[in-house]
Amino acid sequence: MSEKNLQVFIDGVIRYFSLTTDNDLKVGTPYLEENTQPAAKDYTGIIGISGSNKGCVYFTAPRVMLKHLLLGLGEADTSESNMVDLVGEVANTISGNARKELGKEFMISVPVVVSGAPSTIHLPVDLRSYVIPISWRSYQAAVVICLQNV
Repeated sequence: MSEKNLQVFIDGVIRYFSLTTDNDLKVGTPYLEENTQPAAKDYTGIIGISGSNKGCVYFTAPRVMLKHLLLGLGEADTSESNMVDLVGEVANTISGNARKELGKEFMISVPVVVSGAPSTIHLPVDLRSYVIPISWRSYQAAVVICLQNV
């Protein structure tokens, strides 16, 4: 993945979190990680990618961060269902913004949300994923990008 394409995802994260009332976002330096054990927190929103690339993009965050993110977006209902919707929405928004930049051949699926340990995220072991660490307030989350050109 080129640095320019990686920046598209970073910009999407920054744009999404700029909608909060407390824009205390820090985006860490992206790094490569082996796909033996996917990086994940309490909730993970996964977007499948097909077309010119194949793989997935996912956003993963702890429960408490999602609760405060809902509040920061002006949503008072911090129920489980809203946290599940939110993690999927963040993943979908970031991937949708990337699609605008990367073109119509970068096709995205609807989000799939996983609660707890992501034993259902199967990443190709012959590839590595880019992890974009995110710090918002005192919480740690990540956007993970695992793509291969088709």
